[in-house]
Amino acid sequence: MFELYVVMAFMIIAAIVAVFLRGLLSSVISVGAVGMGLCVMFLLLKAPDLAITQLVVEILCLIILIRATIGRGVSRATRPSSAWVIASFSIFALVFLFAAYAAFKEMPVFGAPIMRVADFYIQNALSQVKAANIVTAIILDFRGYDTLGEATVLFTSVIGVLAIMRTIGRKKPNERDESDC
Repeated sequence: MFELYVVMAFMIIAAIVAVFLRGLLSSVISVGAVGMGLCVMFLLLKAPDLAITQLVVEILCLIILIRATIGRGVSRATRPSSAWVIASFSIFALVFLFAAYAAFKEMPVFGAPIMRVADFYIQNALSQVKAANIVTAIILDFRGYDTLGEATVLFTSVIGVLAIMRTIGRKKPNERDESDC
């Protein structure tokens, strides 16, 4: 439970930083950190399907927002000193390795269900659903609405990216259309 509080504190700090930063691109990156924190929170709450969906949506939204802000005359950041880069990378690597070690240490034995619902799925999926395999039974029958929701989120994200990134149909500022006359 302590890990959830740490991640929530990180998300709150990143959101506050996003509000108070002067640079638009820096604010977008800070908002991306909030979304990545939410992804980690889903992992801690043992919802990997939501974490993967959040990760995909967050990356796509970050790409869209960065694409939208880069063309807005955002000033380029100065190059940080190499000592700062090495120190920040070292801290990040140590935190990542510590978190990975703690996560791997807490993992259950391979194949052992860690929740009652997983044990129910394994025991009853083939007999109740009559599907070809357990994964199909779980995804399309027991969790059908969840799968539909995830597919809708991913479809909406892709349509949003295509709408932002398209070039056909856009006019250049100095270009006139025949209907403008």
